Amino acid sequence: MNPKPYESHGTGDPTADPTAVPAALGLGLLAVGGWLLTTARPWQKPGHPLTLGLGWTASAALLVCGLVLLARCVRTVHGRPDTDPDAAVAEATTTED
Repeated sequence: MNPKPYESHGTGDPTADPTAVPAALGLGLLAVGGWLLTTARPWQKPGHPLTLGLGWTASAALLVCGLVLLARCVRTVHGRPDTDPDAAVAEATTTED
């Protein structure tokens, strides 16, 4: 049996991951947007339509921004590495024919 179940990667450099802060911000925006959406429910406390519309609009904006940030981070981490951008453009134009 292996005494070390996984290899040690060390403590690492906290500034090495450029997607950590945007991903955390995206998760935070999703959390705040979801919380705001659950607090602006017209079926529980009828309010002024303008207040409800502003709450839902702000919630939707926060949810979309958080989702965009997370999607960009995932695409950065898991996307195809483009070593030569000109080659990628040439490949894309030749496959369209």
